Amino acid sequence: MRLTRDLDLRKLNSTTKYPSIPTYHSLGDRGSLLNETVSFDGHPLIATEKVDGTNSRIIIMPDECYLIGSREELLHAKGDLVHNPALGIVETLKPAADRISSAYQSPQDAITTIYLETYGGKTTAAAKQYTSRREFGFRVFDVNRVPISRLDSELAVISSWRENGGQDFLSEAALTEFTEAMQLKLTPRVTGVDFIPTAIGETHDWLQSKITTTLVALDEDAGGKPEGLVVRTADRERIVKIRFEDYERHAKRLKKQMKN
Repeated sequence: MRLTRDLDLRKLNSTTKYPSIPTYHSLGDRGSLLNETVSFDGHPLIATEKVDGTNSRIIIMPDECYLIGSREELLHAKGDLVHNPALGIVETLKPAADRISSAYQSPQDAITTIYLETYGGKTTAAAKQYTSRREFGFRVFDVNRVPISRLDSELAVISSWRENGGQDFLSEAALTEFTEAMQLKLTPRVTGVDFIPTAIGETHDWLQSKITTTLVALDEDAGGKPEGLVVRTADRERIVKIRFEDYERHAKRLKKQMKN
């Protein structure tokens, strides 16, 4: 078995980073929206709340070590005396990581990565929408397993592989089973999403009809404004983000152009 301490941590970091999620409508110059959309070709859809926090990772290694990371860097490893305090990620996730590493054994030839949104506290400017007391929360939004042999590739190859769909994510059913077994909460599922309009204005109206208030507020006095939705197929072959901010900005640009 390959030990975590003997691995190239730059490659481990790159292999377990979360790939970029495209917007449903393509982005144009200065954040404007284009008419081009991602097509789901009639596949059944799963919609989840997009929580405005900081992308985080718990990486479970085959040798029973675990690491905690932000979107871009590794912050802590099991047993470390020192950790990076950035955005409160380690303090928030460490109890869960300890529990998971005691209950779950990653396959000997694979790395299991749990992707979470850590929110509240001082994570983002939107933290006040989820808490009035600077509390932290976290929700799982994806889990994948990748072969540890992937670390034998060059960094550039790993990055290209990751951004072109190389990671093997759990299906919706497997994701639900895993999180329930690990006593973790998923990002909230939003029902009644059978299709998404293709026109920009209609999509904005549709988004407003599907989620009006965040479903993960940590106290009753939080602002409550949601960021939007993430919509995917059950096998996660296609996935997009649909954010209020993008459509609000687009509407303002159109209004300004009409005045001119």
